[in-house]
Amino acid sequence: MKTLYFECKMGAAGDMLMAALYEICDQKELFLQTMNQAFSEYGIQISAEESKKCGISGTHMHVMINGEEEGVHVHVHEHVHTHTHDHTEAEHVHTNEHEAAEHHHDESSHAHTHHSYQSVLAQIEHLQLPAQVKADAAAIYRLIGEAESAVHNTTLEQIHFHEVGTLDALADVCGCALLMYLITPEKVFASPLHVGSGFVKCAHGILPVPAPATAELLKGIPFYTGSIKGELLTPTGAAILRHYVEGFEEMPVMTLEHIGYGMGQKDFETANCVRTFLGDVQANDYDDKILSISCNLDDMTGEDISFAAETLLNAGALDVYTIPIQMKKGRPGIILTCLCALSEKENFTNLFFQHTTTRGIRYAVYERVKLVSTFETKETPYGKIRIKKSSGYHVNHEKPEFEDLKAIAFKQGCSLKDVRNLLD
Repeated sequence: MKTLYFECKMGAAGDMLMAALYEICDQKELFLQTMNQAFSEYGIQISAEESKKCGISGTHMHVMINGEEEGVHVHVHEHVHTHTHDHTEAEHVHTNEHEAAEHHHDESSHAHTHHSYQSVLAQIEHLQLPAQVKADAAAIYRLIGEAESAVHNTTLEQIHFHEVGTLDALADVCGCALLMYLITPEKVFASPLHVGSGFVKCAHGILPVPAPATAELLKGIPFYTGSIKGELLTPTGAAILRHYVEGFEEMPVMTLEHIGYGMGQKDFETANCVRTFLGDVQANDYDDKILSISCNLDDMTGEDISFAAETLLNAGALDVYTIPIQMKKGRPGIILTCLCALSEKENFTNLFFQHTTTRGIRYAVYERVKLVSTFETKETPYGKIRIKKSSGYHVNHEKPEFEDLKAIAFKQGCSLKDVRNLLD
C-alpha cells in the first residue's frame, strides 16, 4: 500500500513541508504551473530552488509576493473584534517562517488590510484548483482558525488575518494540498514532532515555545522539546500535519521508492529539514497496534451491559467482550472490554462514561499482526454465500460468512450443516 511518512526531527513549517512533498512528486512542472496560474492574480510566484544543509541537497520553496521573498513578512496578524467592533490587536502568530523570531514585520511600512476567516475561505474557493485540493486547504485553515480562536477566547467569525501573512500561508497550505493530491498516498504517518525550545520574540511580547496556537494544534499529538533554541514547529506546519497524518509513530516497515528533503531557511548544527519517505507497506503491517479500553462493573444489570456493548460495536469497535470477575467484598462483577483503533481513543472513552456506571477506565496498547483477507461470492441453489479468505505467514484459510448461512437456513427451514453442504 502506497504510504507517505513525514520525518519531523527538526519540526515543520508550511514551506518545508511543501518542498519535501515537491521532491517526491513526479509531476513537478504541473504543480508549479498550476500553483502559479492559480495565484497569479494575487501577485504570487512560486519556485523551487536547490538548497544544502549540512552537506545534504534538498529543495527550498520560494514564495514571492509582488516580487518580495516570503519570510520578510512572515506574520499572520490576528485581530479580534470587541463588542463595539473596534479592533483589539492580539499577538503575532508565525505560520510560515521556521525561526519566526529572526524576522520582524515593520507594521508602519504596510497598510493594515485584513481578511476575515470567511473571506479566506472565499479566496480558497475562488482559486482554480481541484475541488479536493480546495476542500483540504479549507479544512487546514479551519484548524488554524479554531486554534487561534481558542487562544484569543473568541470565535472563528471574529478572527482576522493580516493580508500579507494570509497570502504566503495560503500558498503554503494550498501547495501542500495540491502535492498530496498529485502524490495520492493511501496512508500517511509522521514521527513525533520536535517543537524546539525556549522563547520566541513577537512584536507584542515574548512567548514560550511551542507558541499558543501551535500548542492548541498539538492536542492529542506526541511532541517533544530539545536543546535547539527557537520555534521549529509553526502553526501552519502543525495544522497541515494534523489534517493529513493518521498516526504519529515510528516509521513502518517500508519498501522505499522516493525520499524528499524540504529545507528551512535557518542553519543549525543539525540539518534543518523535513524528510518525506514514499514507499510500499504491506497491508498486514498497518494495523499492528490496537487500543484496549476496559472497566470493572458491579452495579449494572445484564440488559444495561448488553446495551453498552452493542452501542460500542455499532460505533465501530473492532470487538467488545465481557469477563466475569469477583471484586472486593466478594461482589460479582464484569470486566467490559472494547478493542478499537488508536485514533478512536477519545470517541470510545466518551461512550464508556456515557453508557456505563464506571468512574474510571484503563487503556492498553497491543501490537498485533493480521492475515490479509479477501472475499469471493459463491452461487448456490438457495442464494449467494460470501466466502472470507485469509492468507499470510504461510497459511491459507477460508470460511463462509455465518450471516449468509443463517439467512438461508431460516429461509429454507434447514440446518446450517445442510447449507454448508451446498458449498462442497
